[in-house]
Amino acid sequence: MTVCYDYTRLARVGMPEAIFCLNKTTSQLRAIVTELLERPDNPVLFTRMSDAQYQTVRPLTGQALEYDEESATAVLHGCLPARNGTVAVVTAGTSDIPVAAEACRTLEFLGFKAARIADVGVAGIWRLLERVDEIVDHDVVIVVAGMDAALASVVGGLTGQPMIAVPTSTGYGAAADGETALRSMLTSCAQGVTVTNIDNGFGAACAANRILLALNRT
Repeated sequence: MTVCYDYTRLARVGMPEAIFCLNKTTSQLRAIVTELLERPDNPVLFTRMSDAQYQTVRPLTGQALEYDEESATAVLHGCLPARNGTVAVVTAGTSDIPVAAEACRTLEFLGFKAARIADVGVAGIWRLLERVDEIVDHDVVIVVAGMDAALASVVGGLTGQPMIAVPTSTGYGAAADGETALRSMLTSCAQGVTVTNIDNGFGAACAANRILLALNRT
């Protein structure tokens, strides 16, 4: 297998190419890792990596690859240097944590500080109201929610920071594996809410990266 990694992406867009591991075979992953081990100056993030996949490449990488089971991510050659900017990652319920963890891990890899604010869904809105001051203390807000995804509209109406909403596949029947949450967020009455694809914590973190880099240029 020929590996064609984009080594210049960091210089072009402020983020290195990430490796999406879902559906990759063992031989494909091993070929990619072998190539990337030749460039210890190039940090790389692996997303949607299962523990089984990690175990197959671990003998090749030793301590160079750091795996996190909660977010299903791995980091090769460490993280990028620290950058200015912090992000609040707000989740409706505990079931949304894996997606939020992917967002946090991506942000940390990119050099930003991420603060998790978990289990503040609107069914117990007092939990959210108690933490609004904590949320607005950050430069960007990521909201992760499934079911009716009402949390995105509520947070969008309480905070003025750039906000990225991530619908999750959490929910019964009519939640339709996140389709209902996606449509709810897309039709939010809170102005300026940006929405990613379902369960895409990585994409939300990358959007926050673009916002923060733009803010740091001003």
